Amino acid sequence: MKKLILNLCVFSGLLLGTTSEAADKAKVVFISGKPSHGRLAHEHRAGNMILAKGLNESDLPIEAVVVPHYGYPKDESILNGADTIVVFCTGHGGHVLNPKLKQFDALMKNGIGVVMIHWATEAIKGDPGNKFLEWMGGFCDLNWSVNPHWTPNFKAQKHPIWNGVKPFSVNDEWYYHMRFVKDLKGVTPILTDVPLAKTLKRPDGARSGNPAVRKAVGNGESQHVAWAYERPDGARGFGFTGGHVHMNWQHDDNRKLMLNAILWTANVEIPKDGVPSKTPTQEEMHSNLD
Repeated sequence: MKKLILNLCVFSGLLLGTTSEAADKAKVVFISGKPSHGRLAHEHRAGNMILAKGLNESDLPIEAVVVPHYGYPKDESILNGADTIVVFCTGHGGHVLNPKLKQFDALMKNGIGVVMIHWATEAIKGDPGNKFLEWMGGFCDLNWSVNPHWTPNFKAQKHPIWNGVKPFSVNDEWYYHMRFVKDLKGVTPILTDVPLAKTLKRPDGARSGNPAVRKAVGNGESQHVAWAYERPDGARGFGFTGGHVHMNWQHDDNRKLMLNAILWTANVEIPKDGVPSKTPTQEEMHSNLD
């Protein structure tokens, strides 16, 4: 009997230790939208898995979990205890959050952070767009924002998300002329540049051009393609319009900036040199594709 009691005590201690260790880690949940483009473009699930792997192998106090299927979690208990949620999916009418706007808003009001990647930043005007403004301070808006492929030159900004990141440049479908909260209150531009006029060479259209964006570019106004948002309640959001080109996750500075941003939205201190992660191999980049 004494031996049984001793064994139970040891087992309980191990369980408590495991629970305590897990409780000490911030939890990140990745939601992946269903396939939307061809090979190596909009690789929602594969991109999320690369980022989650980077976080889990960083030896930092963070645990990344990828929802094991496309779309909003069927078992919403996976979101329990989340410190931030990363959403990488089709935008506008196909956004995974459209049918779950109230439920997700309740999570945001609980102080959970949010990261939206690429098309996931595009919201329908009205309730979705208004909620995106509340959650992350900005969104991609049809007939206002544009989606050209171009190569900005990103310079370091004074923000922890830039820890350990060197100025960089990658070609991607960087959306710009986003719809932001009034006076950018609470918004810190993270990736910004002045686009060349040739990024608006297409005729006006829902995502290709409009008088307002042509005027802004003509005036030489900087365009923010990634931004950090501190909500009035202290929670945080991050919008990142790159991510169309899957192979760009191999770019160390591009990937580090995203990993740093995820930590920031989870209220985890970002190391001075940023989140360490190994450059994904070619094999890893071509794994788990849609």
